[in-house]
Amino acid sequence: MRISGSTALVTGANRGIGRHLAEELLKRGAKVYATARRPESVGIPGVEVLRLDITDPVSVKAAAAAAQDVDLLINNAGIATGTNLVTGDVDTIRRELDTHFWGTLDMVRAFAPVLAANGGGAIVNVLSAASWFSYDGNNAYSVAKSAEWSLTNGVRLELAGQNTLVTGVILGAADTDIMAGIDYDGPLLDPADVARAALDGVEAREVEVVVGDWSAHVKASLAADPSEFYGRLPAAS
Repeated sequence: MRISGSTALVTGANRGIGRHLAEELLKRGAKVYATARRPESVGIPGVEVLRLDITDPVSVKAAAAAAQDVDLLINNAGIATGTNLVTGDVDTIRRELDTHFWGTLDMVRAFAPVLAANGGGAIVNVLSAASWFSYDGNNAYSVAKSAEWSLTNGVRLELAGQNTLVTGVILGAADTDIMAGIDYDGPLLDPADVARAALDGVEAREVEVVVGDWSAHVKASLAADPSEFYGRLPAAS
């Protein structure tokens, strides 16, 4: 998969990692559809802006109809509500799943025929190390991201026959607006570094890109007794 000369669509391109992905794609010679629920918030010179709410199936279908030349789909849009499962608002928990799981799945289903018609191309799902662990105070996010990670593995198998690469990008905490409302005092990844690593991974046809030491640590811990990992996590404040 060559970025230069490709046509990419990025969800949630108005800020954070999505914005950096759109800008990095432009630098590498791609045509870019930058999408957001409020298209006026994008403000990136050189992109084609589309209105898109991934939780609205009508909006998703409209985006797929408008961007029939896409051969690189980047599912980046996401939310973090800081909601727990037992005592948290059920509608908010559903909103996390509607965004990360159902929204991503709707995008994949809508664009899979587009990618097939354009030679297969690639899908990038921006995931999280929280796919692999839970944290008291943000458990709805972990459940939703875990579901999205499993979705990524599943659609990779289903789309292999049409020569579509499916890459999951796993990262820890990044210096974005989502982290602004979360009690976290550790180092933050530069979203520009995440964007570069993600696109490097696509060009190398990697199925999983693990960004940062924390993500690598979490992945390595999965083979051990969970009490060893959770015993080292700080308690939620």
